[in-house]
Amino acid sequence: MPHHEQPQKPFIPLSIAVLTISDSRSLADDRSGTVLVDRLSTAGHKLAARDIATDDVEAIRAVVSDWIDDPGIDVIITTGGTGFTGRDVTPEAIEPLFEKRMDGFSVVFHMLSYGKIGTSTVQSRATAGVANATYIFCLPGSPGACKDGWDGILAAQLDYRTNPCNFVEIMPRLDEHLRRDKAR
Repeated sequence: MPHHEQPQKPFIPLSIAVLTISDSRSLADDRSGTVLVDRLSTAGHKLAARDIATDDVEAIRAVVSDWIDDPGIDVIITTGGTGFTGRDVTPEAIEPLFEKRMDGFSVVFHMLSYGKIGTSTVQSRATAGVANATYIFCLPGSPGACKDGWDGILAAQLDYRTNPCNFVEIMPRLDEHLRRDKAR
């Protein structure tokens, strides 16, 4: 094999939890959550959990906190509650849990979204971060936004084979600060 070619890396399936935030949806009519579940399953990942929480800071935070504490969950994706109405509280519920914010996620999401819906993308507060070595991505509540977020960002970044870099390859190092603090 020529020196500049790298061998193909293996796919590493992740355990992903999906949370829909809505006052009006049930699992039976949750189109956005279903889009995410279908896409992550098709990609070869494992659905670790799926739930619906009302548009309430404490309800959202309770589910996400439990999932952050679950060592069997690598990634959390939420859908809904990222707009500007009085009931849209997903960022307020989840961002305080972040140990590190992922500002680039929002930037890239808005770039993709702008190409499809123009300036209406400014009405989304899509956000992402890391907490307790768990990736958390908060997408808007429309099926189209979930498709854009998965297809345009998450499918590649949650795939170990993506070059030059991806989220999977740095997962073992996400909790270095936690291990260092325990060693003290």
